[in-house]
Amino acid sequence: MPAVRLGIGDDSAILSPNGRSDWALSCDAFLEGVHFLAKIHPPDSVGYKSLVRAASDLIAMGASPRYFLMTLALPASRIGTWLDTFLGGMARSARFLGMRLIGGDTTKNHSVSISITVLGEVSRGCALTRSGARPGDLIYVTGKLGRAQLGLELVRRNLPQRTGLQDLLRQHLYPRIPVKLGEWLARNQIATAMMDISDGLSTDLARLCSASRVGARIEARRLPCVAPPASLFPATIKRTPNPLLLALHGGDDYGLLFTVPPQRSKRLQRAPDFSTVTCIGQVTSGRKILLSGDGATKLLEARGWDPFNRK
Repeated sequence: MPAVRLGIGDDSAILSPNGRSDWALSCDAFLEGVHFLAKIHPPDSVGYKSLVRAASDLIAMGASPRYFLMTLALPASRIGTWLDTFLGGMARSARFLGMRLIGGDTTKNHSVSISITVLGEVSRGCALTRSGARPGDLIYVTGKLGRAQLGLELVRRNLPQRTGLQDLLRQHLYPRIPVKLGEWLARNQIATAMMDISDGLSTDLARLCSASRVGARIEARRLPCVAPPASLFPATIKRTPNPLLLALHGGDDYGLLFTVPPQRSKRLQRAPDFSTVTCIGQVTSGRKILLSGDGATKLLEARGWDPFNRK
């Protein structure tokens, strides 16, 4: 690992690369009222999730998370218990990811605003991008799609107070991201293209296909959908979450979306956490994104998270 010649305490952090690795850098904003509600979301979740979602961009490149910097703006009312709990959640996330804080800034603001810059390491020339998918490649995702969106629905309906909901809320409040799988895919050069599912499958698949100048056909029956508990969402309740719509358009899952040539698919079975991986379709030569199910095929609209079109 490159040495930190100068860390916290000066105007900048200075790193010494070793010449054998590439460094992946990304930044991410996490804003009160846009990405979380301070009166509803626990402060340790805010701290934990703000770092995980930033680091997810590194995992999507196949990079190993290493360091991060944070700018934190918050009102005076959040100093004390809220801030201590927030930092505790962030420290937990840093331990999970194996990351180290090397600098940043703190200031006052009328609401909580978090900006995180992350730095990751990947073997030279092995970083995975969105632009390498080719017609015929198989399309894979990790985890159950729609888990985080279902957790958000529970929070919106004031259901977290009910017991036994920890598993349903976890991916929304304390997301786990497939660090080892992302590293393995890059190191072994199995995937041709990869990105994280942060804004919903329909939106992020469209981005990957656009970057690769291809299309895709996915099958609804193959999607690993989350199942909303009938006890919480009886069929008689209006706006019962639809598992397929959650899987297609729900954001915040931070799983991986990647493509693999058919001839490499058997090698994929050796991957860490392979049991969480599902093949959902195939890359096509056209530029359309198609969804097949119930005997019909239709265009899949990108209806995931859009901060400029929030309802």
